[in-house]
Amino acid sequence: MRERFWEAPLASLSNDEWEALCDGCGRCCLHKLQDEDDDAVFFTDIACHLFDPEQCRCRDYPNRLKQVPDCLSIRAQEDEIYDWLPPTCAYRLRYQDRPLPVWHPLISGRADSVHEAGISVRHRTVSEADVDEEDYEDHIILWIKPQLPL
Repeated sequence: MRERFWEAPLASLSNDEWEALCDGCGRCCLHKLQDEDDDAVFFTDIACHLFDPEQCRCRDYPNRLKQVPDCLSIRAQEDEIYDWLPPTCAYRLRYQDRPLPVWHPLISGRADSVHEAGISVRHRTVSEADVDEEDYEDHIILWIKPQLPL
């Protein structure tokens, strides 16, 4: 991978660089709800059934798109997808031409820095298998703020 590849435009990243940009927070694996009136996006603490709450990673990342019909490949989507990503997400930040935060593993040099900074969802989720869809609104979380200090 190129030195400081994360500063390059997203479209120029190789597949390996793209994957390395992920900070491992797990927030993208949470179910989101969108308000029909104003299109506001709300995160829940409900994680996809493939989500590993200890590792903050998908248990079957290579096959996730086949196993989870509403899972998205961010790279293959239109620009609007970035609005659905957490405000701390490296893909969203770089799409907005913003720098990575100091806790990002590519900056800190440590994979655990995302967990230490309280950004990850490690141990803070419930599985979608344990929640009825009509109860999703009861799981809207407030610990993902619209704007977090970076």
